[in-house]
Amino acid sequence: MHAPSVGEGLQALPVLTEFRARHPEAQIVYTFFSPSAERFASLLDADFTDYLPFDTSHAAESVIASLKPTAIVFSKLDVWPVLVETAAHAGVKLGMLSATMPASSMRRSRVARLALGDAYSMLDIVGAISDGDALRLIEAGVSPDRVIVTGDTRYDQAWQKAHGKTDAREELLAPLKSSRFTMVAGSTWPSDEERLFPAWVAVKRRHRDARLIVASHELGEDRLGVIESWARSNALTFSRIDGARAGESDVVIVDRFGILGDLYALADVAYVGGGFRSAGLHSLLEPAAFGAPVIIGPRHLDNRDAVLLVEAGGAVRCSDADAMESQIMRWIDSEDALAAAQTAARETVRQNLGAADRSVSLVESLVFGKAGF
Repeated sequence: MHAPSVGEGLQALPVLTEFRARHPEAQIVYTFFSPSAERFASLLDADFTDYLPFDTSHAAESVIASLKPTAIVFSKLDVWPVLVETAAHAGVKLGMLSATMPASSMRRSRVARLALGDAYSMLDIVGAISDGDALRLIEAGVSPDRVIVTGDTRYDQAWQKAHGKTDAREELLAPLKSSRFTMVAGSTWPSDEERLFPAWVAVKRRHRDARLIVASHELGEDRLGVIESWARSNALTFSRIDGARAGESDVVIVDRFGILGDLYALADVAYVGGGFRSAGLHSLLEPAAFGAPVIIGPRHLDNRDAVLLVEAGGAVRCSDADAMESQIMRWIDSEDALAAAQTAARETVRQNLGAADRSVSLVESLVFGKAGF
């Protein structure tokens, strides 16, 4: 299984977990490319994990000769053309799971099709996230008779995380639990905070008990200091998340990585950052799986999760501070509106479960020659 970074790794995780449970005798190799994925890979139940070397003929031949894999499966989209060609010539089965190609993807360009089209055409089976992704993957070179829509395993991963209690989560959340209305703002950028923070100040004028937990995308002291200065200048009490007064503060500032997904368990509602930047939104599935409706910025139309959640009523698009204030106030003032949005968020995730099982069957078909699609 190759997943270049943590995001693709999270899509692979429920598949690897279930495959291991079904086939404890199988040998699993997990490769990655981004340094950010090294620690993630070390926590997986795999027999061997390592960086995948650069895509050269020598490296590809060494990989195939050393591992002698039955199958190579790519997570999400990235294929390594030389490795694919070398593996195919050696009789190795090739697949891709949770495959997605957004309409705006650079891989749809003529240059990308020339560079990657042969590699895509050599894949034996591809599990696409949606019908639209399947069509775009076929345009990119995947054989039409080798594509099946299996869904997105991230929904399974987010649901498992939200509904599986751990001692570590309980220890983290215990000092922060409160009956106060709580918004968790995750992966925020300055462009998000420029709108969200004024909206929150306006909300606090009418609902003094409301609480904001904010996890900036960047956790340098300069960025955290800006958030603290904003809270101080607006007479809001604040604390870092491990501070003695965190449980009673108006603003709780997250100053460490790796805990945001658990903090959404505290949220009545959420804000997810990235919707005011061209790079796009961060993950909406973790708050939604906990049943927290999400406010997002306007740049989301190429994000399938956002589109599904907005259509269902589990997320709301806001283009400025006034719209954010109005939406937050609606949820605070109407128990029925809040409950309906929370249900919509949770149900959107639940209705998209099952991709992990279908993807495991895809892997089994490659490794063991099993049918069943």
